[in-house]
Amino acid sequence: MALTWDQVSSITEKKFLKVMYDNVFDSNPLIKRLKEKSYEKVDSGTSIMIPLNYAQTTASGWFTGADNLSTADNENITAAEYFYKQLYAAVTITRIDELKNSGDAGKISLVKSKMQIAEKTMSDLLGTAVYNAGTTLNAPIGLRAIVAIASTIGGIDQSTNSWWQSTVDSTTTVLSLAALQTVFNAVSVDSEIPSVIMATRANYNRLYALLQPQQRFMDSESAKAGFSSLMFNSAPFIADSHCPANHVFMLNEKNLKLFVHKDEDMRMEPFAKPISQAIKIAKIFWAGGLGSANNRLHGKLSALTA
Repeated sequence: MALTWDQVSSITEKKFLKVMYDNVFDSNPLIKRLKEKSYEKVDSGTSIMIPLNYAQTTASGWFTGADNLSTADNENITAAEYFYKQLYAAVTITRIDELKNSGDAGKISLVKSKMQIAEKTMSDLLGTAVYNAGTTLNAPIGLRAIVAIASTIGGIDQSTNSWWQSTVDSTTTVLSLAALQTVFNAVSVDSEIPSVIMATRANYNRLYALLQPQQRFMDSESAKAGFSSLMFNSAPFIADSHCPANHVFMLNEKNLKLFVHKDEDMRMEPFAKPISQAIKIAKIFWAGGLGSANNRLHGKLSALTA
């Protein structure tokens, strides 16, 4: 007996959706790392607030004996506000395709194929979104906007708050170890150093060539996940197909959050039939965004053409 649409929905959710979840997040190197290291599920609120300490306490210092001690208060705490952004992919099957693929095996195969297409679409959209410059309508704020010196990130203007700025090299056009080291040093504070470096394939190949005379070290964690990488200082240097042209990003992952609403984490709505069309439609939803807690610990080179 042919499956009913309710049964197709059940099979799709139970058998396919978990596979989709894994494939979407594991297919892009940066998304995979963020999911493993800083994927934060939240459950309420109109936005996500990340508390920030941006100044030291002024009522402090050395003293002796009965010296008067300052108790003056000063503002040193604020918050960055990030908003949920919504992503969806629809799985649509027409009645005529249902008839052409009638029978249990055919129908499941058709659903599986449609789910795989939706999976690839969501993977590409999420992979691109984490690098968004703030120009993609309704998408999360991404690294091209966060790792900057003149953006408004989390409601805070970098232009008037230098502590919220990243290190940006927009003039170096030729990749060199010295140029990389300059940015790496600029975003390193004591034990806080970049934990990963994301680059285009072209810049990955350029670093490979620079290291050719030397012994090259690979990051075993990235290799196990299927992504090739080199090591620069202690950070894996990884090629990401979604990284924008000419860019290299140095990121402190402890200060990046990929947040998601716990009730909208690849949630699937079962197949439904519109009144005016001979089709069945299911939808997969995700709601979340990317947030930074300390922009000065991120850096980038953005003009590398050779």
